[in-house]
Amino acid sequence: MKKNIFKNKKVLITGHTGFKGSWLSIWMHSLGANVLGISKNIPTYPSHYQLTGLDNIIKSKQLDLKDKKKLKKIIEDFRPDFIFHLAAQALVKNSYINPINTWESNLNGTIHLLESIKYIKKKTVVILITSDKVYKNLEIKRGYSENDLLGGIDPYGASKSATEIAIKSYIKSYFTNRRNKVFIAVARAGNVIGGGDWSENRLVPDCMKAWLRNKEVLIRNSNATRPWQHVLEVLSGYISLAHKLNFNHKLHGQAFNFGPKNKNYKVIEILKKIKKIWPLVKWKNYSEKKFFENKLLNLNSKKSFIILKWRSKLSINDTIKMTVDWYKNYSINKKNKKLILKQSLNQINFYTNLK
Repeated sequence: MKKNIFKNKKVLITGHTGFKGSWLSIWMHSLGANVLGISKNIPTYPSHYQLTGLDNIIKSKQLDLKDKKKLKKIIEDFRPDFIFHLAAQALVKNSYINPINTWESNLNGTIHLLESIKYIKKKTVVILITSDKVYKNLEIKRGYSENDLLGGIDPYGASKSATEIAIKSYIKSYFTNRRNKVFIAVARAGNVIGGGDWSENRLVPDCMKAWLRNKEVLIRNSNATRPWQHVLEVLSGYISLAHKLNFNHKLHGQAFNFGPKNKNYKVIEILKKIKKIWPLVKWKNYSEKKFFENKLLNLNSKKSFIILKWRSKLSINDTIKMTVDWYKNYSINKKNKKLILKQSLNQINFYTNLK
């Protein structure tokens, strides 16, 4: 970004207490934005949101997006310039355990947000976050592009695919007239890693929670491959999209992929790379598998590169080093919120200064 357009602007972030939401909130605050976060709860303990003292730095509202009346009132009162919608049930395994909650959070939550912004009278840029799992996955090696078919299979992926259909319907139905001042784009990305993630049933958080207690971690599927990507890579994509949409309204209604430049790596390869940095870590494999997971899912980010000038900057080794460094710093300074926040800010500054 050549210009900081977020300084002194009002930025609303849903899901700000989550992993990605807390990092985005810190980033926006560091850019001088007036940030208001909306979340129904703090989803993990510990949490990046609390560990960094973010709860005392930005404004926060506890709200379930099912409460349409209160959501609409908050937006009317705050009058945001930018909205980043990250609130979601984001775990595939949890979507099998509680599919109704997943559908309500992902589909209905987004619809309620769209309902709440229908009558906004000021210019507002809205970035709606979905997932790489919206695509109909044919287990092919080529990366999926924005025009490929939607069709998630598991409850999580299906709820995100349905959400995108709802978004498209709302844009065509309510946000296309000449007087429209609300400009919407969709961001698609996959699972991310990085410091401060404490979610359950995810590789890095499960490993870190065990290793910080000097325990062995159980690995479910060591040969599974994933497009590993640092959280800051994805967030920089969201920010770049908001920046571009603010000036180029022709992007209204479009979707953009934000995938890593790295090849897919197996879980065992990631573990071995971590062990090079942190020799004391240990793990054991087991073969239990209770739910379907996609084996191969790649994104083609050419559109983001051409239109947004966005690109993935970090190598897989950089991604892993930044992640491990964050958790190591946490283990030393876990009671000092200022130092944990400083570590997060340092990583944001390091990333933004990369060429």
